[in-house]
Amino acid sequence: MKKLTYLLLVLAFSQVQAQKDFQGMAVYESKTQAPKFEGMRAGNRDITPEMQKTMEERMKKMLEKTFILNFDKTASIYKEEEKLDTPGQQGGGMRMMMNSMMGGGGTFYKDVKTKSYTVDKEFMGKEFLVVDSLPKLNWKLEQETKQIGGYNCFKATAVKEASKTDFRNFRPKNNDDKNNYDKKDEVKKTSGDTKTNFEDNFEIPKEIVVTAWYTPEIPVNQGPENYWGLPGLILEVNDGKTTILCSKIVLNAKDKVEIKPSKKGKVISQKDYDETVIKKMEEFREMNRGRAGGPPPMGR
Repeated sequence: MKKLTYLLLVLAFSQVQAQKDFQGMAVYESKTQAPKFEGMRAGNRDITPEMQKTMEERMKKMLEKTFILNFDKTASIYKEEEKLDTPGQQGGGMRMMMNSMMGGGGTFYKDVKTKSYTVDKEFMGKEFLVVDSLPKLNWKLEQETKQIGGYNCFKATAVKEASKTDFRNFRPKNNDDKNNYDKKDEVKKTSGDTKTNFEDNFEIPKEIVVTAWYTPEIPVNQGPENYWGLPGLILEVNDGKTTILCSKIVLNAKDKVEIKPSKKGKVISQKDYDETVIKKMEEFREMNRGRAGGPPPMGR
């Protein structure tokens, strides 16, 4: 009897230890549908169809990224896979700024136990450490299933507010929809200003419908970027423009990764960081007012 009790205690301890040491790694491929640049040609005759095509190809490559998610039972770090710069690529500072506005840059740390996240970002030459509560999505669990990488996945959908500082959320305006025009647009038309800026062709939706696929076979409350809250690891996320798909999973590798938040940068809340970015981008837009192909407005 004593021997049986001892064996049960050893087994229980082993299970607890195994759960404590559990760790996994998932590789995600992120692709965002690149915007079309017809508006730039309409406002600037110097831009040829070939130049437009080149710009769209460069944007497409910038919007294709690979990320690594390292996770355990309660926390994770999500970081873009480092790639060597290619000749002709933009400078490091500008690239970091663009990365931070397109889902990349920095280390995204999530702690589902405390329901908080920390992510380090660089913007306009300054380092920020965004610390805030994890956004809680009201997931609707569906019965639809599919296989991803050999794992049986279930579908879940939710609606979230679109971030005004994420370039991937920009959508081309439907110029046939009269609701897209406000009084300022009418003033432009009647004032004789026929020049069309790139920024005039895009807008940010208020809400985005998110579709996720998760697998209960990996019972962790984790996923890419700031997605979480489902009864299994999220292997795919789609918001209509961006698709993040898991391409590889490794569980309990011999070499463990330290899962902890970054500590570099000025600590700031997500709201304050967004307001800082919007303010700076508006200032930048004012400086470049009148130049066709200027950056899209932030926070409209």
